[in-house]
Amino acid sequence: MNAPFMQNMTAAVSTLDPVADFLRHLSIEITARQIDKLPVLHDRLPPGTRVFIALIDPADVAGQLAAARALTQAGFTAVPHVPARFVRDLDDLKSRIGALVQDAGVSEMLVLGGGAPQPVGAYDAAIQILETGVFAANGVTRIGIAGHPEGNSDITKVHGEAMLLTALKQKQAWLKSAGIDGFIATQFLFEAGPVADWAKALRADGIDLPIHVGVPGPATIKTLVKYAAMCGVGQSARFIRKQAMNITRLLTVNTPDDFVAGLAELHFNRPDLRIAGAHFYPFGGFDKLFDWLSPKMRL
Repeated sequence: MNAPFMQNMTAAVSTLDPVADFLRHLSIEITARQIDKLPVLHDRLPPGTRVFIALIDPADVAGQLAAARALTQAGFTAVPHVPARFVRDLDDLKSRIGALVQDAGVSEMLVLGGGAPQPVGAYDAAIQILETGVFAANGVTRIGIAGHPEGNSDITKVHGEAMLLTALKQKQAWLKSAGIDGFIATQFLFEAGPVADWAKALRADGIDLPIHVGVPGPATIKTLVKYAAMCGVGQSARFIRKQAMNITRLLTVNTPDDFVAGLAELHFNRPDLRIAGAHFYPFGGFDKLFDWLSPKMRL
């Protein structure tokens, strides 16, 4: 008797406040050095929230491991980045993945090529380290791969636009053959329209992994322009750059209200696109992000 009632209640919640319901699936990204924000994360995020740990410096593997351990102990789901271009060799990969699983209790990872111009060792693409078998051998149960709704100039200028789709197909095939749950985590962008178009094209090409969309947290226009330039964000950044041309607006804080509302609409009204959640980049600081998030999540 209770199950149908609960299902109807869930549908009602989604109808009444789709943004709040959508944000229950959020994740957030930090660096290893930002683990000092753990008390803030603990106070402002629900237990079990996925916290991704970016690896910016290839020399900071130990810091990433310590951050993953601390997050797991605090009740979060730690999701460390494993950039192929930051891995020296097979022994390094085995050591790193083994430590993350056994010492830090990690079961999910984001495996990507990495943005370094030159690899530090034997690998330069995510599929190469996936195919070593190290992740499956260590019992990793969920792996994310990178998605680029607005392209990736680092890849396309060398290998062409088609390589992005080919790489996604290869990695999805590997995940399915290994029996590992997979998802796509995207670069950040500013509008839902390009996400919908890109996701529709992926589905037409047989890529059916759920998509977690990168969302920049509240930040000044100046800060967002800086990160957009650093990360090669594409066409949806035009309105940010346009605002930056007005010097009086550079310190204006931009919030992702419209973007998140658009993603929530896609999540509920276009289930075929499999827009699974928002992945937040706290470019403007954690306080700005959580002050914006909390009322929307009703925390």
